[in-house]
Amino acid sequence: MVKGISRRVIVVRSPDPQYFEQAIFLLREDAPDGGVSAQQVLRQAKEVADRYLKRNAPARSRFAWLRRRESWLSFLAGAGVTGLVWMLARLLM
Repeated sequence: MVKGISRRVIVVRSPDPQYFEQAIFLLREDAPDGGVSAQQVLRQAKEVADRYLKRNAPARSRFAWLRRRESWLSFLAGAGVTGLVWMLARLLM
């Protein structure tokens, strides 16, 4: 731990904690103190966090619903193939 260093930080809590709980922004040491309100700084921090998520979040697939049902579809396909094999075996005997 470094002692004797004081930093100004902004903590932005995530409204959707799927990816992160909070984002921590360290303010630059040479940032001007006047002319910018706390609301403007907070808004810019939220915009940066939103841009980061949009750029780095995994892309949603058009077939995401299929992956969720993959086990059921595999089961049904296996049952169908088994039924066809059984039916062909009965017809050929």
